[in-house]
This record gives sequence, structure tokens and C-alpha cells, in this order.
Amino acid sequence: MRRAWTGPVLLLIAGAGAATGPFVQGRTGTGAVLLLVFVLVAGATSPLVFPRSVGAVEARRRSAADGRPVVFWRPGCTYCMRLRFRLGRRARRLHWVDIWRDEAGAELVREANDGDETVPTLLVAGRAYTNPDPAWVREQVSSAR
Repeated sequence: MRRAWTGPVLLLIAGAGAATGPFVQGRTGTGAVLLLVFVLVAGATSPLVFPRSVGAVEARRRSAADGRPVVFWRPGCTYCMRLRFRLGRRARRLHWVDIWRDEAGAELVREANDGDETVPTLLVAGRAYTNPDPAWVREQVSSAR
């Protein structure tokens, strides 16, 4: 769990450091804008922007019941962030599994990707799709029960 927050925390520290100069020089507006940019980027790259993760076993059970896809992801993955933001509110309809927190999920991703932990990997009706186009994922969400 700690490594999921390493990037965002480092961004906050860097932002505080970068904003210190303008604040000390009396340019509070510049310092505030600089700090705000770092805070926003840290927030966007944090696990907070993703729907709550469940374990792989629970996600597959839920998917079998409601027909919704399962997304295997990890914090800091730019492709996962792209998928999340392109899905918008539809992202909540998917079952998200953080492979850094769930070993069963990580194992499933490795099996689907020749031993690599390539994310995002989407599981639709038992079939894995690696780094799918967000438009295609939106179609899968729309066609789910």
C-alpha cells in the first residue's frame, strides 16, 4: 500500500519545495498557483481517483453475477489513469482490482500476459484484454446487465 502513495507524496513534497521560493520572495500568488498545480497532479495520480478496489476472487464473483467487466490496475500506471478518466462516471460500474494489493489479481494478470504484470488488463466474460481502447471498454460497460 505504501508504494501506491510514493509518487503522490513526492509530488506534494516537490510542490512545497517549488512554492517556497515564491512565498519567501513575497510572490504569494505565484507560490499558491505553483503549489495548487502540484496538489492537483498528486491527487490525479493517487489511488483516490479510482473506484474502491476489491479482491480478484470477489470481483470475478460479482462479474459473473452482473456481467460487468473486471479491471486489473495498479497505482501510478498512466494507461490505467487514461482508462479511468476516459470512462468518467462509467468507471464506477466496473469491478476494479489493484494488483499491488491483491496477489490473486496479480497472478491472473501474469497468466494473461505471458508472465508480465501489464495493466490495465480487462476481464470480460472470462477472457482477458490487455490495455484495451477506452471506447471499447465503454461499449462493454453499456452492454453489461
